Amino acid sequence: MMVLLRHLIGDVLRQLRQRQGRTLREVSADARVSLGYLSEVERGQKEASSELLSSICGALGVPLSQVLREVADQLALAELQEAAMLSGSVPTESVPGPDRLGIDSVPDRVPDVVDMVGV
Repeated sequence: MMVLLRHLIGDVLRQLRQRQGRTLREVSADARVSLGYLSEVERGQKEASSELLSSICGALGVPLSQVLREVADQLALAELQEAAMLSGSVPTESVPGPDRLGIDSVPDRVPDVVDMVGV
């Protein structure tokens, strides 16, 4: 299992947009990016440039650093899950993946997540 950064970025951007109750059309207009391109970024089909990410973050009213922190935390979870599966020391079912944690807010420290996993 290889986690692609563009998928995590897209997931985080989509979650932020949906939490705000905004449509793709609204955010794409505010970010001055085409609706289709923003949709592809959210689905992880396109790799967003740093300029585009900055524009989308501005449209969402969140700092780029917050988006990158959320992406980094989800990547850390995916890496922990992969390491646990490869080592065979922890049953796959007991390792929470980003989709099974129901994260609404990102933890301040990754070690909290490590403690939860027990690795």
